[in-house]
Amino acid sequence: MTTVIEARSSDTPTLTSHPRVRLVAAAPSLWRVLDSAGIVIGHLQQVAHARGTRFRARRFHRPSQAFRDIGEFWSADEAVECLRFAR
Repeated sequence: MTTVIEARSSDTPTLTSHPRVRLVAAAPSLWRVLDSAGIVIGHLQQVAHARGTRFRARRFHRPSQAFRDIGEFWSADEAVECLRFAR
C-alpha cells in the first residue's frame, strides 16, 4: 500500500492555469507534478536567481536512470505547461 502525503506549505507555488495538475512536496524547493489521474509527469524545482525565483522543469529519464532538465522558467505555470506538453 502506498500513501501520498501532500504537504501544503506557504512556499508551494500556486498554479493558476492548471486546475487538473497538482503539486506534492518531494523535498525542500522540489515538488512532484501529478496529472488528474495521479501520475507523476515530472518535477518542479524552485531555483534562486540573481533577478528572482526561477522554476526548473525536470523529467526522469529511465534509460539513463537520471533526471533531465527540460527548461527554466520565470513562473511555475510555464514550467508545468512545458512538462504537460513534453509528455
